[in-house]
Amino acid sequence: MDLVWYQRHRAEGGTATFADWEFRAVDGFENAPAPAKVGQALARKVHVELPDDKAALTNNVVHWSTGITWGVAAAMMRPLPHVGAIKSGLVVGVAAWTSSYAVLPKLGIYKPITEYDAKTLWKDLSAHLVFGAAVGVASFAFGGVRAMLRR
Repeated sequence: MDLVWYQRHRAEGGTATFADWEFRAVDGFENAPAPAKVGQALARKVHVELPDDKAALTNNVVHWSTGITWGVAAAMMRPLPHVGAIKSGLVVGVAAWTSSYAVLPKLGIYKPITEYDAKTLWKDLSAHLVFGAAVGVASFAFGGVRAMLRR
């Protein structure tokens, strides 16, 4: 998913390397990406106030943890009848996108879904579909590796 967003960044004239873009500086929580704000909200729930200089780290931890969690969800779906690796990944991609627009407005991080234009929603959904497809391919590959190791 990040490769999709990075490619879009480059197509729009961005010049950062992937590493610089992926681990870019975040000047605090106010203008931080959604994952950082989710992390801040969770920390506040347990009465911890994160300093602004931890916004970038918080962003990456929450972002990658969320992706891994959705990957586990896809892996758990895989043994269901008529649900293979790719289908489970795509279902999870759509679920991740949908849950973002259901949960994040309630936290004050996103606007309600009705306030976004179709182009913005499609850009976000299409990136989540790529994420889901990648999760499915990874799940399929790991399933093949597990089968080979059992022999």
